[in-house]
Amino acid sequence: QVQLVESGGGLVQAGGSLRLSCAASGRTFSSYAMGWFRQAPGKEREFVAVINWSGGSTYHADSVKGRFTISRDNAKNTVYLQMNSLKPEDTAVYYCAAARWSKGLVLVADEFGSWGQGTQVTVSS
Repeated sequence: QVQLVESGGGLVQAGGSLRLSCAASGRTFSSYAMGWFRQAPGKEREFVAVINWSGGSTYHADSVKGRFTISRDNAKNTVYLQMNSLKPEDTAVYYCAAARWSKGLVLVADEFGSWGQGTQVTVSS
């Protein structure tokens, strides 16, 4: 089992930036892919980005491509989400997640077995 703790959320004006962090403990961090999801009020959970075990491959949802960047530091057991050019529609609770088994890029929530508690990101217009 993996324990995940997110940080870095907050209130920011449109066009601003935030960097989310997710610290992991438990299983060997470099043995699984990591992802970010988000959920806005009244909406379903949405895939944001995923990174493979080494950090050499990433995939971002079309809605954030070019604005958000996922990265990881295996020496620090931490995954990051750099969010630039934020828009009001990015407002949501952001969750990091650890893949159940896969080291590669997985996009489906069911492929992730451990989730953080979430961190609120609010973008004002």
